[in-house]
Amino acid sequence: MNSVTAIPAAPSAEAEAHFEKRLSLETDCADVSAAMASGAAGFVLLDVRGPKAFARGHVPGAVNLPHAAITTESLQGHPADTLFVVYCAGPHCNGADRGALRLARLGRPVKLMIGGVTGWIDEGFGLETAAVAQA
Repeated sequence: MNSVTAIPAAPSAEAEAHFEKRLSLETDCADVSAAMASGAAGFVLLDVRGPKAFARGHVPGAVNLPHAAITTESLQGHPADTLFVVYCAGPHCNGADRGALRLARLGRPVKLMIGGVTGWIDEGFGLETAAVAQA
């Protein structure tokens, strides 16, 4: 027995529910890239870092809305059923979690792009630099 097998795997139905739940809350960089490239992404990609970090490099097509600025007022231009996909710097940053929590508390559909900018770069995707675009 080893540390992998010492604890038995969950029953299949429990594992199915767990992973389905995770996919309802998260997406990854490759799926976001493919959706954005399709021209019909079906979501608004929010970079929830500060404007200076956004200007230094962000995912193409993302808009900047720092997590602390996510309010009912800042979202007025988006229908209530708009899906938001949030990201921040990467696994070492909890800004995306903070942004997702704020959106959820406002009753907005939200998913987190796991990996953030770090994951995006690790997947081989490029960043763009530009003036700050507000949501």
